Amino acid sequence: MSGPERESRRERLAALRAAGTDPYPARVGPREPVAALRERCEGRSEGELAALPPAAVAGRVMAVRSFGKLVFAQLLENGVRIQISARRSGDGDALFERVKRLDVGDFVRVEGPVWRTKSDELTVDVRSLDLLAKGLRPLPEKWHGLQDVEARFRQRYLDLLVNEDARRIAILRSKVVSAMRSFLDGRGFLEIETPVLQPIYGGAAARPFTTHHNAYGQELFLRISDELYLKRLVVGGIDRVYEIGRVFRNEGVSRKHNPEFTMMECYQAYADYRDMMDLTEAMLQEIASRVLGTTRFSYQGQAIELGGRWPRVTLRDAIARATGIDVLAHGDLASLRAAAQRAGVATEDAPTWGKLVDALFSAHVEPSLIQPCFVIDYPVELSPLAKRKVDDPRLVERFEPFLGGMEIGNAFSELNDPDDQRERMLAGRRAAAAGDEEAQPLDEDYLAALEVGLPPTGGLGIGVDRLVMVLADAPNLREVIAFPHMRPTVAAAGVEDEP
Repeated sequence: MSGPERESRRERLAALRAAGTDPYPARVGPREPVAALRERCEGRSEGELAALPPAAVAGRVMAVRSFGKLVFAQLLENGVRIQISARRSGDGDALFERVKRLDVGDFVRVEGPVWRTKSDELTVDVRSLDLLAKGLRPLPEKWHGLQDVEARFRQRYLDLLVNEDARRIAILRSKVVSAMRSFLDGRGFLEIETPVLQPIYGGAAARPFTTHHNAYGQELFLRISDELYLKRLVVGGIDRVYEIGRVFRNEGVSRKHNPEFTMMECYQAYADYRDMMDLTEAMLQEIASRVLGTTRFSYQGQAIELGGRWPRVTLRDAIARATGIDVLAHGDLASLRAAAQRAGVATEDAPTWGKLVDALFSAHVEPSLIQPCFVIDYPVELSPLAKRKVDDPRLVERFEPFLGGMEIGNAFSELNDPDDQRERMLAGRRAAAAGDEEAQPLDEDYLAALEVGLPPTGGLGIGVDRLVMVLADAPNLREVIAFPHMRPTVAAAGVEDEP
């Protein structure tokens, strides 16, 4: 924003105050929502409009256009626009000038009769005008996503005002969360909040954010998952439980990652991972039907169909088809790395066999999983909280749902053997001592809960942001998070950044 423009708005603000006008009054006065007025006037003739009592509406000024003795302005209220007008006349010059001098960004309330222009634009002819809030910074005239992508995310309030797609995504996200909550409530799940500040983090392989509780002199962690607390609730007899909330992982930022994101986790007693696959299918199909009106839609140019039964493919088979490597036939790191080299498959410098398996899958399989599917049966090393498969104890009953080339969730038959769980947590402790910053720590209280008894239980986590990303056809996770984490700027350090 240019300095002179800001100064001129400040001058008009000072003039209003000098004239005894409060530029930020506390009361609005009676009004009708713009959407309701439009609906009420839909299809009415000019004569019918003229017979209506004067309308009263309020909104933000989005444009002002003057045509000699006639001035028009556009008001925006809750995403809906309406035009207002004022005419120069012998006894109306002051009102005409007030409308003409409105700044884009001001909030006003107007009253007057309703009419239609020659272009059939519903218009309120202003007979009274109240300033509700003076805008001191102008709105951007052009807001091109490519050249202003950083500014769009940093100043989301401007993005929402002038970018219809940003508003569409925000509304869609709200509807997705509402539909998800309604689906789970309808199936007898209880929504219960669990701690965000945790003395021991767990439930995922991730680095936590660390903080300090002054009163207790205690180190605490922002949760990386709410899994272990939700399963404590199942131990306590709440057989179907879920939570939709923020989790925090101290990791990098990318198209698919943000350090703060929204997760839905649910747990169902007397269920296993097959039941959770059925639940996932039904949930996502219902969400799409309620939010989009269909289970068929497009994501980044690819047609996607959520309906029907989703394919199930084992992790072993998926990697073998893509690379020719049977990971279970190469059960140690050196052997698997050598097999990858013989196959001409690029690999990361993974520190363990399990991490190399994960790297092979992420690089060579995941991007191709556009249509919905379940990848099932993961190695124990990658799944410290999941129950082993009876027919192959090297694997666990775990699946991840994939959609649009992304993993959008994680689920398994929950490990409820306290002795097995202790051994896996001790292995995690050894891995952490060896330098693995994402290892699952030992949680004695959780182990005590398992000893009280966790019934056979199926668990499911869905990344809400990634799901919205696909349903909204958004290319980047930041598009679907209202205020994504951004790198600090000079302005954030206390120096004003004059745009």
